[in-house]
Amino acid sequence: MTIIAASMQKDVYKEFHSRAYHPDVSEVYANFTSRSGKLSNVENNDKVAFVGLQYFIKSYLQDEWAAFFKQDKASAVANHKRIMSAMLGYSVDVKYLEDLHDLGYLPLKIKALPEGTLVPYLVPPMTVVNTKAGFQWLTNMIETVLSCENWPIQTSTTTSVAYLKVFKEFAAKTGLPSDFVPFQGHDFSFRGMFGKQAAAMSGFGHLASGLVGTDTIPAVLFAEQYYGANVENELVGCSVDATEHSVTCSWILEGEIEFFKYLMETQSPKGILSVVSDTWDFWTLVTDYLPQLKETIMQREGTLVIRPDSGDPVKILTGYTLDNTTDFSHNKSLFQNQISAAEYARVNGFEAYRWQGQYFAIDAESLNSGGKIESIEAHTVLMPCEVKGLIECLWDIFGGTITDKGFKLLDEHIGAIYGDAITLQRQRQILQRLMDKGFASKVVLGIGSYSYQYVTRDTHGSAVKATSVVKNNQRLAIFKDPKTDTKKKSAKGLLKIERVNGELTLFDNVSEQEEQAGLLEVVFENGQLLKETTLADIRALIAQQI
Repeated sequence: MTIIAASMQKDVYKEFHSRAYHPDVSEVYANFTSRSGKLSNVENNDKVAFVGLQYFIKSYLQDEWAAFFKQDKASAVANHKRIMSAMLGYSVDVKYLEDLHDLGYLPLKIKALPEGTLVPYLVPPMTVVNTKAGFQWLTNMIETVLSCENWPIQTSTTTSVAYLKVFKEFAAKTGLPSDFVPFQGHDFSFRGMFGKQAAAMSGFGHLASGLVGTDTIPAVLFAEQYYGANVENELVGCSVDATEHSVTCSWILEGEIEFFKYLMETQSPKGILSVVSDTWDFWTLVTDYLPQLKETIMQREGTLVIRPDSGDPVKILTGYTLDNTTDFSHNKSLFQNQISAAEYARVNGFEAYRWQGQYFAIDAESLNSGGKIESIEAHTVLMPCEVKGLIECLWDIFGGTITDKGFKLLDEHIGAIYGDAITLQRQRQILQRLMDKGFASKVVLGIGSYSYQYVTRDTHGSAVKATSVVKNNQRLAIFKDPKTDTKKKSAKGLLKIERVNGELTLFDNVSEQEEQAGLLEVVFENGQLLKETTLADIRALIAQQI
């Protein structure tokens, strides 16, 4: 895609609209709104983070259109006419673009709430209107690209805010130092995103929430290019020395103990070092190799982070739930066989049970169609370390301190990260189960492309809709209200946003004087960015609201 294609960043059918509006319409006024959380990826969500508009203004409305205006008129419209004529099957009239080129700027005005505002559903965070008669087609011509470039960043930021809120919740409950929280959610989504630009946009949404852990370098570059960030003056995003399976496998002959020693003593003697630890036998590493390496780890100036990367992250980190006080094989009055013991555990919500001194996982394949235990053969024998989970095992080896809330906090020389398959649901499960076991929530969780890309524009019902026109010099409220789908009903007329009892509230069909008095402020007008924000501003505003 070349930068001179600004006029073609739209759906084909919008080419017709410069001629299709009523001849007497001189102004079209529209808004961007997230309409519904029915399909939200965040449970019980009621607000969407408004982030990304400044990027859209700088990258599209300014940079891409500047190239259009800098060319001579004939060159500026030639490729547009060629492509559109071929797609529509007739010679397209590009006079409307020639008139725009003669004008020399984009006659648009955008009003918006501050970026970083958490906006309730059905409340528009921004409006757009043409500022000059004859260019009424321009407002909704940019609808497609405005939607395309804004809903993903807002959705990723909303998701990231949800992760951050849960981390903060459990830090407060367990006494985890609050300065650790921004590092607990780490963006590992780059490789799974729909291209590098999507990775940059979504990755910026992750950073905008206030989480700082990321391996998505383009997100940091995005923050510097569009949101005034500077890695030399502030913590924009950060990561650590870390391995992957290919690195571990290169030490297959020497073994993992030598591998860990080499990394800690030679290549990363200070700071945080994260090591993928399940390339071969994770639990042998935890129960055998780590105790052998304890002295080296405890003498090192920094934190060694153990990173499992396979299996059920909830169970790997927190272990299995079971009634560990009862060996069912010795309770003959209640249990005559192992199946009844397993059934008791299943009915009472346990994931494993103890029988004759051994631990057994209750596997889904051992249940019949009625959900009852039918076969013992399918049960997996668990090692005691699996029942405990990684965090408790690390505590047994390295110890730690007790927080002011009475929870165990791992020693600063050791930590854990799980970077795969961490959904919002699993995040809460992990932190809750650690708390139930008496542990502070000292763990880092990776947030990947499933969380950030398994979404659509419908996740928050985001849409751009026109609600007012000027026709024959008279203001006319318009609205969409399809009888076949009431969820798509739009606001009508001019819009004003005010706070009512502390909550952002929409007032529609207001007068022109009322529209000027609301909370929406002019951020862009006639080609100029009038109000600029920074990553730091956005983070500060989000922090005030959660």
